[in-house]
Amino acid sequence: MRKAWRRDRAPSGDSSATFAEDLSAEAVRALARGDGPLFRALVAELAARPDLATTRDRVLARRLDQSITDAWKRGWQPADVVRLASRRRTARHARLVTDAIAGEMRAYSAATVDDRWQDQLAALGAEVWWPDDDAHPSAWCAREEVDRSAYIACALELVHLLQHLPMLPTITPPPGTDGASRAQATGGRSGRREVDQRTLGRVRALLAKAESTEFPEEAEALSARAQELMARHSIDHALLAAETGDAGGPDGRRIAVDNPYEAPKAVLLTVVSDANRCRAVWHRELGFSTVLGFPADLAAVEMLFTSLLVQATSAMVRAGSRRDARGRSRTRSFRHAFLNAYAARIGERLREAAEGAADRAAAGAGGKDLLPMLAARDRAVDQAVDTMFPALAKGRAGTVSNYEGWVAGRAAADLASLNGRSEVTGAFRGS
Repeated sequence: MRKAWRRDRAPSGDSSATFAEDLSAEAVRALARGDGPLFRALVAELAARPDLATTRDRVLARRLDQSITDAWKRGWQPADVVRLASRRRTARHARLVTDAIAGEMRAYSAATVDDRWQDQLAALGAEVWWPDDDAHPSAWCAREEVDRSAYIACALELVHLLQHLPMLPTITPPPGTDGASRAQATGGRSGRREVDQRTLGRVRALLAKAESTEFPEEAEALSARAQELMARHSIDHALLAAETGDAGGPDGRRIAVDNPYEAPKAVLLTVVSDANRCRAVWHRELGFSTVLGFPADLAAVEMLFTSLLVQATSAMVRAGSRRDARGRSRTRSFRHAFLNAYAARIGERLREAAEGAADRAAAGAGGKDLLPMLAARDRAVDQAVDTMFPALAKGRAGTVSNYEGWVAGRAAADLASLNGRSEVTGAFRGS
């Protein structure tokens, strides 16, 4: 039976802080039970009591701060948290949790925050923009143009969301740890330190041109050049590591796989990862994949996946909507089939390109044992996957029911520009 909550239910002798704690804790429990009416009643109670205003805001801030800290311990990173808040709740929740992250990060010395975290924080715009912590709720409400009850509800919903985050493998040392400090001191395995930014700039420029041109042949040539640059860059890193005795190992990053049509998008990311000597593991319910590989290869995966997805979406939209003989919409099945076929054909093309690049590099390696070296890196990536995801399970690709969409998707893939593994329920590993 649901426990009733009355407006006068403040146990005698309890402080306002304790009462605010009790109300907020009961509200989070109501969310966990799916009791919307009780949750709304408790939010209204918290908003209506002027005697609770200061302590209530501090209680909510403290609970949010602790929830963020706990998320780091569970292997989550700033971009992961903000992405999930937007996916499960709203953009407003994402903005509030971004503020909470900015506030929580003040507890750490900059020397103990990994470069990759700093990059994510900068990309999210996670900065303390409010004058002082007690003023944040009012400033946030003014910015969002909402009343205090909306702030209270949003904060409590975030606490509930963060308290139920699943454990993830740690791919970046969390802030305040020795691992983060060592990464800073040694240059770590940060992608931007191990990847030549001039090369990345050239690749991005080629991909941008490939995405904007209306001529398929030009897009093809630009993409092929970009893929060649990244493949050569990856091989150069492997050779340099062998010569210098660099013991650096695989790294990881999480890449968004968004609705709609997230299953074929996950497949596309998988085939792009495989072609660039990486492995992708799809977390279906969380809206992203964990990609493991060496830093230069990870950079290639992220750029190529983004570019191919832009090209696929543009081609799919140009193909227009579809209806059957009775006038019923077939657009969703057409687009689902389109993207599945696109991913399958891109996988074929990338495998051919990757094999050709490796063969050419081996022929020009000047006597160096390049192929065994690359095979050793592949084994290192496979071992990292096995360590992080010991219970990894393959999933079967979904069925396709729209032949027209399949044909159109393969045709679009043949025209797509190339550069810089199957779907899973909890995760997926390509072969």
